[in-house]
Amino acid sequence: MQKKKIAILGSSGSIGTQALEVIQEHPDQFEVEVLTVNSNADLLIEQTKKFKPNTVVIADETKYLYVKEALDKEDVHVFAGEAALSEVMEMQSIDMVLTAVVGFAGLKPTMTAINAGKQIALANKETLVVAGELVTKLAKEKNVNIFPVDSEHSAIFQCLAGEYGNPIEKIYLTASGGPFRGWSSEKLASVTKEQALKHPNWEMGAKITIDSASMMNKGLEVIEAKWLFGLKAEQIDVIVHPQSIVHSIVQFEDGSMKAQMGLPDMKLPIQYAMAYPQRLKSSFKRFNFLNYPALTFEAPDTKTFRNLALAFEAMKRGGNAACILNAANEIAVDAFLKNKVRFLEMSDIIEKCLSDIKFIATPSLEDYIETDKVSREMAREIILKTV
Repeated sequence: MQKKKIAILGSSGSIGTQALEVIQEHPDQFEVEVLTVNSNADLLIEQTKKFKPNTVVIADETKYLYVKEALDKEDVHVFAGEAALSEVMEMQSIDMVLTAVVGFAGLKPTMTAINAGKQIALANKETLVVAGELVTKLAKEKNVNIFPVDSEHSAIFQCLAGEYGNPIEKIYLTASGGPFRGWSSEKLASVTKEQALKHPNWEMGAKITIDSASMMNKGLEVIEAKWLFGLKAEQIDVIVHPQSIVHSIVQFEDGSMKAQMGLPDMKLPIQYAMAYPQRLKSSFKRFNFLNYPALTFEAPDTKTFRNLALAFEAMKRGGNAACILNAANEIAVDAFLKNKVRFLEMSDIIEKCLSDIKFIATPSLEDYIETDKVSREMAREIILKTV
């Protein structure tokens, strides 16, 4: 059997490093063809020496010579710059691209990869949040499959196996509730970034962890689900499930429900996406019902955690609204991590941008890029007035 050659867009992050663990466990199935990072040169060098890719890219051009010299004795092509991130995605030798970068930065290289006919394992939810209509349309034109890597979307995808032709009545995306489940607005007003970065169940990067604490991560997943599975807003619901064992649920027209369950471990959805339709044997820990005698579910508090409500609003509005939401959120989270704004002020920033930035009903790619730019600028201006 021929090995599947994988390009990892964002190999230094949580998803990228775990994907490499999966590849290491299945050397007969996968081979690393391309690795890219933003600025973590030392980790890129270490990964390159270990996995022997054909090509590596570091987006930070100031670190090109450092990487190039460090890998001088390796049989590898070294490139730098944001343009190179997209260009290498067109390499003929690539079978699948795992998009594991965080934020808007994943859109261009992902669309380039789709345009080149590469199969996509999608961990960058912002690609579909920002430009879901364009991305899914291009994927259909190029006959490209988009395999979800987020645990919730992977769960829905797994529940739909064997159900072709059976319409979905509703899906339920589960949320852990994050570290502040049940907290009041008064209590949230004084939380620190250190508290917000302590997720009870999952190990993730800083930005995604803050999004989880604010419920924005679930809001972005709601929008992503709309495009991945061709759903309407009223077909998507969110339920808080603190144990993070039921990863999501599909309800069919006959009332029957399917759920995908397991211990919280991102390597499982990563492996499922990369190996589909195979289920590869793994060494992951197994779930034991006796260790979890009670699985609980509750409604999310969208009045306190307003980001989830704002995401549903953006999804219903359509157009460039989700692009505004995403860009403003990225700036707000960065400001929170730098102690420039308080936890609840992130929602204020996003809401103001959604209210004031020009709405475009049918945006082009250029409109999305301009909307992203304008939204970031406005969010920064709001933060400057807040500080």
